[in-house]
Amino acid sequence: MVTGKRKLLVALVGGMVLALTGCESSIEGATNVSATPAMAAVPAGYNACTDVPQSVLDAEGLKMPIPDDTDLSSGAKWRGCIWAQPDGYAVSIQTTNLTLDMVRDKNFPDATESTISGRETLSTRRPGDEPEESCYVNVEMTGGSLQFGLTNPSSAPDTGHLDTCELGRALAEKVVPSIPADM
Repeated sequence: MVTGKRKLLVALVGGMVLALTGCESSIEGATNVSATPAMAAVPAGYNACTDVPQSVLDAEGLKMPIPDDTDLSSGAKWRGCIWAQPDGYAVSIQTTNLTLDMVRDKNFPDATESTISGRETLSTRRPGDEPEESCYVNVEMTGGSLQFGLTNPSSAPDTGHLDTCELGRALAEKVVPSIPADM
């Protein structure tokens, strides 16, 4: 069964890369960030690829980190990695210069505001073929946010029956305490 799990993991990570990177125009449309010199740099001081606690990754069964950095002509930028559960969801965890206000301004469906470890948080679904299979959770940081982008296909044996935004918020609750307080 290892071969089947490996195939599902590769498919999840591949799907996540395509869903999150796509072509630049579709990302710019999704973020609706216009080109402007006012775009801040990506918050520095937290590297999702190395600063997400290994204990969290192990507890979630997240494997195979793949670097995932994106720069758009609009000035929007993401820095981080993608992980996947062999029989569950895939997630990109990235610092981005997109602020919660920028995400709010898009009026994405199912926007839910909350607080995690004293930080404002906004979870949203993005329009697409299967919007219930994806969710983005942005956690406030100075100059931007930490973004969790989950893809949770209904065919995933371990998590496909669970709400993707609930999974994203639960993961954020485990990761956010590792963000330095001054960020």
